[in-house]
Amino acid sequence: MYAHVNGVKLFFDVEGAGFVPDGPIMREKPVCFILHGGPGGDHTGFKPWLSPLADDMQLVYIDYRGSGKSEKGPQTTYTLKNNVEDIEELRKYLGLEQIVLMGQSYGGMVALEYARKYQENLQSLLLVVTAPSHEFMGRAKAIVKAKGTPEQQEMAQVLWDGAFQSNEQQSEYYKVMAPLYSYSYKDTPEAALARNDAEQRANRSFEALNEGFGGFLREYDVTDFLPSIHVPTLIVAGRHDWITPVEGSIELNEKIPNSKLVIFEESSHAAMKDEHEKFISTVKEFVDSELRCAVH
Repeated sequence: MYAHVNGVKLFFDVEGAGFVPDGPIMREKPVCFILHGGPGGDHTGFKPWLSPLADDMQLVYIDYRGSGKSEKGPQTTYTLKNNVEDIEELRKYLGLEQIVLMGQSYGGMVALEYARKYQENLQSLLLVVTAPSHEFMGRAKAIVKAKGTPEQQEMAQVLWDGAFQSNEQQSEYYKVMAPLYSYSYKDTPEAALARNDAEQRANRSFEALNEGFGGFLREYDVTDFLPSIHVPTLIVAGRHDWITPVEGSIELNEKIPNSKLVIFEESSHAAMKDEHEKFISTVKEFVDSELRCAVH
């Protein structure tokens, strides 16, 4: 499905009913916008991994402008600010009062910036393997220098420079860096086929990735705002995460009042896949305890 917002055609997909029978009433479930990483990723990596959550929330998958199935445009428009405004316009387009934001990686940064401007429209935040400031890049550079192969270090430098030349080069980046992204990485034919299928399904934007790492992410910083967050907030971190290291999630937890931090000890950046059952149960428990009572 598409919504025309802020001059672009934005793709979104919905999983799960909004109202479900519950005894003598129809119970309304929270509506959760799912925000992908990158910049330049898309929503496909969440499917079917997040499908079990559709029992608890109505899931709205979104592709940012220029990414996935959403409309392309000038690279200069692929900004954090525009991502935030597009989400707000989509909320209004769908006639929703308050939403839950689940942001993974860069998506968590979008969620935090949205909260800074539109917190009154939020029920809660689910921040998954993300960071509060551009300082995550310095930590990540140190990790890949210490643990990465020469090929991985070379590929990482392309990321830091925002210098991808094609989607093919971007796909090669994810292939080379896969062992760092996933703690459960397996070098087997079956695993390689699954990764290849996932990559084929994806519709990434190297232009959006370049715009982020070559530009606005170098100035990204919401640390001063964090103590002002008052909505229920769940923070998920991977102990072995190389790109948004665990220190950033610890800082989020320390500065966001009454937030909950869960560190996945057997996970890297792909926490929702590395420890899938734990991830689903963690989110379900949070939704049940923090959100169910708030929805009428």
